[in-house]
Amino acid sequence: MNIELTHRQALLATYRDGLLQDTLPFWMKHSVDREHGGFCFALNRDGSRLSADKFLWLHGRFVWLLSTLYQTVEPKAEWLELARHGLDFMRRYGFDTDGRMFFSVTQDGRPLRKRRYLFSEAFAAMALAAYANAANDADAARQAGDLFRLMLRYITTPGLLEPKVNPQTRPLKGLTLPMILIAVAQTLRETTNDPLCDEWIQRSIDEIERDFMKPEFDAVLETVGTNGEFYDNFDGRMVCPGHSIEAAWFILHEAKYRGNDPRLIRLGCTILDWSWRLGWDDQFGGLLYYRDAKGLPSAEYWHDMKFWWPHNEAIIATLLAYVMTGDAKYREWHQLAHDWAYAHFPDPEFGEWFGYLHRDGTVSTQLKGNTWKGPFHLPRMQWYCWQLLEK
Repeated sequence: MNIELTHRQALLATYRDGLLQDTLPFWMKHSVDREHGGFCFALNRDGSRLSADKFLWLHGRFVWLLSTLYQTVEPKAEWLELARHGLDFMRRYGFDTDGRMFFSVTQDGRPLRKRRYLFSEAFAAMALAAYANAANDADAARQAGDLFRLMLRYITTPGLLEPKVNPQTRPLKGLTLPMILIAVAQTLRETTNDPLCDEWIQRSIDEIERDFMKPEFDAVLETVGTNGEFYDNFDGRMVCPGHSIEAAWFILHEAKYRGNDPRLIRLGCTILDWSWRLGWDDQFGGLLYYRDAKGLPSAEYWHDMKFWWPHNEAIIATLLAYVMTGDAKYREWHQLAHDWAYAHFPDPEFGEWFGYLHRDGTVSTQLKGNTWKGPFHLPRMQWYCWQLLEK
C-alpha cells in the first residue's frame, strides 16, 4: 500500500479511537434498556431519550456490531452480554406469527408496525450469524439460516411481498434488496457453508449489473422495472449515491474475498466512479442525497441535504478501492470524503455524529438517533477502515 506510514497510522488511529472511545461508548451508555430489554435508539444530542419506541432493524444492526467486535477486536464480556441482551429482546418480541418480523414495537415489546420490506429480517439474520460466531451458538446459526431462507421465499414467490405500486400497471423493483442480500449472505457465509450464500451473492451482483447499472446515464438507478426497464419519471430517474456507493464496496469486498477477482474489481470501481461523479457536491463538498439520472430536478425535498451514512459508505469504498487498485484517484477521493465528513458531522461536545446536515454543512437537527440512525453505518465504517489499514 502506498499510503505513507505516518498518514496511514493517523487514519488508523482516527477510526479505531473514534469507534472505541467515542461512538461505541455513546450507544452503550445511552441506548441500553435494562428494565424492558433491548435498546432505545431515538436519542437527543446528549443521549437523552426522545422516544421509547424500539426499532427491530436497528437492534439487528447493533447486535451484529457488538458480536463482530467481540470476534475481531477483543473478546470483551460486556460486548457479548449486550449482544445477547439485544438478541433476547428480538427473539421475544420481534417475530410475528407468520415468521416475519415487526419493524417497530413499543418499549415493552408490543407490535406497532410491520413493513413490506425485509429490512428487519435481513439485519436479524446478520445479527444471528455474527452472534453465532462470537458465542459459538449453534441455535443462533440455525435461526440465521432459517431467516435467510424465509427472506428468499418471500423474494422468489410472486405476491408474497406487498408491492409499492400496482404491479399490473407498473411492475418495479428496488436496488436496496439485491444490495442488502449481498451483505446478508456475506455475513452468513462466515458462519455456515451453505452454498445458498455464494449463489445469492452472485445472483445479486449480476442483477445489479444487468438491471440497475445504466451506462447511458453513468448511473446506478434506485428503481427499475422487474426486467431492468427504465421508467422516465421521478422514481425511475432517481439515484441515491450513498446506496450505489455502498453496493460498490460490497462488490469490492467480494472481489477481495475471491482473491482480488479482477472483473469484480472493475465492476465495483465503475459503480464507485459513476456514483462519486454524480453525487459529490463541487460547490459545498460532501455527497448529495438524491440525484436525477438525467440531471433534472429531484422530487424529494431533502435531495441536497448531507446525511451521515453516505459519507460513511464513501469513506469505506474509496479506501478499499485505493488499497485494491493503487489508483491515486481513490486516495484523493478518500481524503475528500474523510476530511469533509470529519469537519462537519462529529459532535465535539457530546460525542458521536450528527446525522443530518444542510447542503452547506450546517446542522439540520441535533438528534443522534431515530428510526433510521443508530449504531451501524458510522461504527461499521470505523471498524472496517481500521481493520483494512491495520492489515
